[in-house]
Amino acid sequence: MENAENVLAEVPELNAIPLDVMDLEARAKEALRKVYDPELGMSVIELGLIRKFTWNADNVDVTMILTTPFCPYGPAMIEQVRAATQEATMRVTKVQMGLEVWEPAMMEDQAAANWGLYY
Repeated sequence: MENAENVLAEVPELNAIPLDVMDLEARAKEALRKVYDPELGMSVIELGLIRKFTWNADNVDVTMILTTPFCPYGPAMIEQVRAATQEATMRVTKVQMGLEVWEPAMMEDQAAANWGLYY
C-alpha cells in the first residue's frame, strides 16, 4: 500500500489547494482585482464592492454590493465574481447581495485618490 504523501505528491492539483483560510482569501481577492466594473474601469476590490467572505469546508459565500441597485452590468459582474473566486479557491462559490448602500468612502485609499476623492 502506497504512502498517502506519495500519492498526494503525484497529483499537483491537490498540492496547489491552500488549506489556510487567510491564504484562500488572499487568492480570492487577488483574482477579484481582475473583475472590473466596466462603467468605472475599476476592480470590484478597488471599489470596495466585496464586503465579506464566509468560508465553509467545501464552499465559500461572497457578499458583495453594487455601486447602484440598478447597475446594468450587475448580473455580469456577479457571475464574474463567482467564477473568479471559484477558480482561485477551488471551492464552490455562491455570491449573495449585501444590503449596504455603496458610497465612495468604501473604495481603497489609492483608488479613491486616483478618482480625485480624498477622505
